[in-house]
Amino acid sequence: MKTFDLLSGEEGRTQRQKRNTEVAALSTPNREEGCGTQGEGMSPETPSVDSSGSTFTPLVVVELASDTKEEAIGWLLGRIRDKQQNGGAEMLVEQLGPGVGAQEKQNPNMFLVGASWQRLLSGAEEVGLFKEFSDGSMRAFTSNNKHNFKDYKGDGDSFLSMAECQYIIKHELDTLRAKDETHVPGYTQVKLYPGKSIVRRMQSKGILIQLFPIHEREELKRLSFSWYKKVKLSLQPLDDIRHYYGEGLAFYFGFLEYFTFALLPMALIGVPYYLFDWEDYDKYVVFAVFNLVWCTVILELWKRGSASLAYRWGTLSRKRAFEEPRAGFHGVLGFNPVTGREEPLYPNAKRQLRVYLVSLPFVLLCIYLSLYVMMIYFQMEGWALTVHDEDPTFWTGILLFIPSVIYAVVIEIMNLIYRYAAEFLTEWENHRLESSYQNHLVLKVLVFNFFNCFASLFYIAFVMHDMVLLRQSLATLLITSQILNQFMEAFLPYWLQRRRNKKMIHKVQKRRTLEDVELPLADQVRLEAEMSTYLGTFDDYLEQFLLFGYVSLFSCVYPLAAVLVVLNNITEVYSDAFKMCRVFKRPFSEPAANIGVWQLAFEAMSVIAVVTNFALIGMSPQVKAYFPESETQLILWTVAIEHGLLAIKFILTFLIPDVPKHIQIKLSRLEFESLEAFKKKKMLEASELRKVVQ
Repeated sequence: MKTFDLLSGEEGRTQRQKRNTEVAALSTPNREEGCGTQGEGMSPETPSVDSSGSTFTPLVVVELASDTKEEAIGWLLGRIRDKQQNGGAEMLVEQLGPGVGAQEKQNPNMFLVGASWQRLLSGAEEVGLFKEFSDGSMRAFTSNNKHNFKDYKGDGDSFLSMAECQYIIKHELDTLRAKDETHVPGYTQVKLYPGKSIVRRMQSKGILIQLFPIHEREELKRLSFSWYKKVKLSLQPLDDIRHYYGEGLAFYFGFLEYFTFALLPMALIGVPYYLFDWEDYDKYVVFAVFNLVWCTVILELWKRGSASLAYRWGTLSRKRAFEEPRAGFHGVLGFNPVTGREEPLYPNAKRQLRVYLVSLPFVLLCIYLSLYVMMIYFQMEGWALTVHDEDPTFWTGILLFIPSVIYAVVIEIMNLIYRYAAEFLTEWENHRLESSYQNHLVLKVLVFNFFNCFASLFYIAFVMHDMVLLRQSLATLLITSQILNQFMEAFLPYWLQRRRNKKMIHKVQKRRTLEDVELPLADQVRLEAEMSTYLGTFDDYLEQFLLFGYVSLFSCVYPLAAVLVVLNNITEVYSDAFKMCRVFKRPFSEPAANIGVWQLAFEAMSVIAVVTNFALIGMSPQVKAYFPESETQLILWTVAIEHGLLAIKFILTFLIPDVPKHIQIKLSRLEFESLEAFKKKKMLEASELRKVVQ
């Protein structure tokens, strides 16, 4: 493979025009049979052509800024193409040709990246990809042992999915490191040092605009049909979702499905409970007791279910890769004591000062403002009640719900504004690792959202002791927030995307017949480049966390809460599936063994739910009747029994294993076989050494 050097001047423009002409007529390659170069078992209809002459299936798009300097482009493409032993990624790359609207202004600096089949296999070994072995177990892939894996039939087969190939390419691009360069060519202000990730540096400085995987249109059509296009009473195609989008997204949809099914018993109990005990608030004790058991059991069962999914998908025992510094991390240049590489270092004490002296006071100030807004809501509620009491009519009856609706809208707006502020603060704290950044961001957002969404309900329940208002406020908050979420998450992005699509289709139809609906590769890539970027599952998990809180904390007062959440989650499945297939760019696959820090968040909410539900039980007239003379005894007994229930909850958590027994046995067997194989290898090496000595 020859190294690519971008030409400058008139010669360079001629070369780029030639490449544009070559790629412009490309149709979408056939990606169903795997991913790699043609001639190695691949048979794409019209693959892309690297400047070295190698044909390949385009998998990933790299878009640089339209005004990127020529020397920077040439240097980056050269490093992508260069062999691994020279510090390159050893990938295949070609410039994307002009689309239909070539006469209009288009970014010329878009490049298609692929790789040979052998390079992808070596990359699969580098990232520690787990695949199914011939005996049915999941094992880390190794090239030396590749023929013993179940689906491996020869070079160029469908052993690696397209999502896995794209993940491998992203990993290889992310690990491209500077050698002796002091800056990005053409950009003296963009400093480099040996070992610095080139792609991360160029992203943080705005030279590299985006890096995204290409959709596999035929597979996407099949997934769309089985996922959301046909209305059916069946489970989601989690294995297909995992195959196309990766484990991280599949776990979210798996949890969404599980949570919806877990709500069904509560919903089935809630409907008759609501119908027959509508005005009898003294009988919520039974429902509160059910909540105590329900919120503990479902989370424990989910951990076991997620472990089974992780084992099936090969991520349960997968070793976590060494985390590289975040793209935005900065500091004084020094040496990492772990890697020995030169990289920015930032004092942890300085970061902690930022966290505790700036971020923490800011979060507390936001919580105070949230409580202040809550008190304004109660003033509005009191005014509406006064008006209704003076002149009880149909319209004043409607007026009673207006403050709750306004407050629900304000809550959503405050959550949105705070989210941006939390992201800014967490970025400013300058965390070195992405995982640390995410943990601090999740903590900030969860604390504020908890107070913002639930403080009014706690105040109504335990200060005002007004169960009628509590029921009304909970119903209004649930319904209003769900309507707003569906609008913001589904309808608005869909409408914006339809406008973009119509614009592109109109361009296509200028030179293509209406019957020909297939877009050429250049147009497909440019259309996908304009699509919204999927920002991850953070907001999706946050929404489910809040819904879990509404149900587990106060649904005993409003039994229809579970019914509303079930209906919301059913529409959520279809709207989220639609967004993933039609609105967003395809995200890179990310390995995951569970739902991460959100498991802890849900478990924390379940502990609060135990305390809340038992406090509501203690407030019920039935329980108070047992302590007619002493309220202090009532409080002491309530606290004592509540602590006992918490103890039982933690004992159950300890007794119920997170990983099912049969999976533990399989993992232990694999560990034993690995140790035995290692011993045999050592014995063979010792035997060979003795023969050489003799």
